Amino acid sequence: MEDLKLIVFQLVDKEYAIPVNQVRSIEKLPYITRVPGTASYVTGVINLRGVVTPIIDLRSRFDLPSSDSTESTRVIIVGLEDKEVGLIVDSANDVLDVAREMIEPPPEVVGIVEAEYIGGVVRQSKRLMILLHLDKILQSI
Repeated sequence: MEDLKLIVFQLVDKEYAIPVNQVRSIEKLPYITRVPGTASYVTGVINLRGVVTPIIDLRSRFDLPSSDSTESTRVIIVGLEDKEVGLIVDSANDVLDVAREMIEPPPEVVGIVEAEYIGGVVRQSKRLMILLHLDKILQSI
């Protein structure tokens, strides 16, 4: 069984991961144009190389406390089927190869807002990363 390549990023004090094959690029936080009438977690849109791309604040999507952007804030441009969306994260700084057998099913925790978005948990030495289900996160966009 081949390894899964993951992009690891931070939100608040947790590490999350998404498969690298779903990531188009990682960008510094650009100017975002607000769009009225969108969901609260949709920050707006950007023009990325001629493509208008919606931007989601993952902190807001997961009901995490908001924070001001910093020098390390990034937008991960992800693609799923015909959708391309940017995800605002606190920082994105790691690419990992993970053996598929290291991915455990999501824990049975009641009351976690992002539980439906979790595809699994990856333990690697002292690190614990939450593998996200992009299709669930992008479902209502």
